[in-house]
This record gives sequence, C-alpha cells and structure tokens, in this order.
Amino acid sequence: MLDPDAETLAHAALEAARARGWLVATAESCTGGLVSAVLTSAEGSSDVFERGFVTYSYEAKTDMLGVPEAMLHAHGAVSEEVARAMAEGAIASGRADLAVAITGVAGPGASESKPEGRVWFAVASPAGVEALRHDFGPLGRDRVRARSVRVALELLIQACERP
Repeated sequence: MLDPDAETLAHAALEAARARGWLVATAESCTGGLVSAVLTSAEGSSDVFERGFVTYSYEAKTDMLGVPEAMLHAHGAVSEEVARAMAEGAIASGRADLAVAITGVAGPGASESKPEGRVWFAVASPAGVEALRHDFGPLGRDRVRARSVRVALELLIQACERP
C-alpha cells in the first residue's frame, strides 16, 4: 500500500525534473520498483522518466549498476556506500541527469547491525551524490516500503530545487 500522497509527490517530482530539463532514473532494492511504478503512472511521464532498475540481489547490483562486489561484501547492501554506488550507477548507465537509489531492510530479516526499517537513500545529480539513512522502525514490510517511496520522491524534488 502506497502513501496516499505518493501520486501527488510523483507529479511534483516529474514537474520539478521537467523544469530543469532533467531525465530521471531509479535504482531500487527494498522497494522493488515501487518508485518507478508511481512515477510512470503519471500521464506524460515518458518525457522525464528515463529508466528504472530493480536490483534486489548482490549480483543485480553489480551487473546492472556496477556496484563493486567487494563493496557489497565489505559493507552489505544496506549501507551508505552501496546506496551511493547504486545512484551513481543509474546515472552512468543511461542518459539520466538525476537518480534516486533505495536499499534497506523492509522486514523481516533484520540483524542487530541492520534493523528492520533501516533504509539508505542516495540521490545523484549534476551537483554530486548525497546519501541519508532513515530508521523507520519495525512498521512491517508494506509500511516501510510505502514510506521509502515517499522519501525517495521528496528527495527527487529537493534535488531539483537546489541551485
């Protein structure tokens, strides 16, 4: 179940990117393509949305986004380093100017070092790459994913608003 505001945020993100003349890509793990789905559900999104990657496994992150295997083994998929590499890989693999990456533990399957609800986000734009962590807590898989979609869309909007 998505956040009720997801569609409104998706429209705002697309409009913000359109105003900058930017193409958008996504690199998703724990959200399983939900950010791409909500962005592409907006009419007219094809002039702004360039591509989306669903890279759930280590192999997919390496093969599709160029995330170094050594980085995955050193830090795990749920890490700042991997989120940044995913966003950079989404930009490098196509024509997008702006990419958001999401990797986390929606639940279950948490560990002591990576609790349920921990999600790393990264945004790559012409200004560089920024990463941040949200600890949503053990809200359950659907709610963590829905909140992650909201954060990802908000990050796209914020990146477009920066000078």
